[in-house]
Amino acid sequence: MAKPTLLFFFANLIFPLFIITSLNVSPIFCYRAWRRPPFPYRRPLPPPPPTPPQPLPHKISTVLIFGDSTVDTGNNNHLSTVFKANFPPYGQDFPGHVATGRFSNGKLVPDFLASMLGIKDTVPPYLDPGLRPRDLLTGVSFASAGSGYDERTSTGFTNVIPVLKQVDLFRRYIERVEGLVEEAQALEIVNAALVLVAAGTNDMTFNFYDVPSTTNRRAEFNLSGYHHFLQNNLGIFVKELYTLGARRMLITGLPPIGCLPIQKATRNSQSCVKQQNKDALSYNKKLKKLLPILQSELPRSRLIFGDIYKPFLEMIRFPKKYGFAEVSRGCCGTGRSMERSMLCNRKTPKCHNASQYVFWDSIHPSQATYELASKRILLRLLPELT
Repeated sequence: MAKPTLLFFFANLIFPLFIITSLNVSPIFCYRAWRRPPFPYRRPLPPPPPTPPQPLPHKISTVLIFGDSTVDTGNNNHLSTVFKANFPPYGQDFPGHVATGRFSNGKLVPDFLASMLGIKDTVPPYLDPGLRPRDLLTGVSFASAGSGYDERTSTGFTNVIPVLKQVDLFRRYIERVEGLVEEAQALEIVNAALVLVAAGTNDMTFNFYDVPSTTNRRAEFNLSGYHHFLQNNLGIFVKELYTLGARRMLITGLPPIGCLPIQKATRNSQSCVKQQNKDALSYNKKLKKLLPILQSELPRSRLIFGDIYKPFLEMIRFPKKYGFAEVSRGCCGTGRSMERSMLCNRKTPKCHNASQYVFWDSIHPSQATYELASKRILLRLLPELT
């Protein structure tokens, strides 16, 4: 058995050498070729470009907005009121650099929520005469800057729409939607919509803290009593929305009011007004307890408390963590006055980069702040709303 094996070995060695010699090819070249990888070397491909952010998974296709200037996307433009923001420098960072009536340098929370949900980039005001059918079906804002749950809050601004009267606009909205689709489908749209309600700050600032005590609500209520009064009105409002078909409602509490530049400036304070922040926390605690009670009275409803106090206070306390450089005054203004609405205009001093400011004017947050707050709110609360 040894001889065949030996002959086989020499045959396999000598025959390739014979072929190489006959072709006049160097054995070294053949060795290198044998050691070479089966495919030519190629540089690794560059990593694929990052994918754009995808809409969060959900079943929401419509957003309906109620409240004050923090969510008014331009309704006051169509009212006979001095409380407007449809002139520069408002809107300087909005797409197209247009002053739309939003009280900020750019987009507001409703816009970011709608965008994050993949519905649309911006939410139009309901009073816009140029509304298209798709605008109605995907959602609008009924909010009015300067309003609150207390109708007296709006008396200083002619024709501003109090929150309780924004329900009337909602009724008209439903009638218009029923003109576009079947009545049953219109009800489904409203049932499935995300309803955002954001108000209360104006009530506390205009009606409890800043207006002379002879005309404000302090003559009628102590702090706890006024909180109860506001939240009783909120309960009436929520029940009216429910009667009209709204089922999923995100209701925000108060921000740290004592940190608003206007509250600090009017008290000549460099730091936040602690008592006002404490009052806001008290209001929020009561609201958080109230909403489950209301929900139990409204079958198949979801009433979610939106905590905006903590995100805003965290940005103010740790600005560098969120990319901010200034927390004490608005980008539009000196920080020593009450620049907002008409007092924030072309002649008003303003910063070079609003994205580094928590506040745009003496009351309203900047677009950067609204975007961060929207992400915090939606990522935390979306599972409860869907």
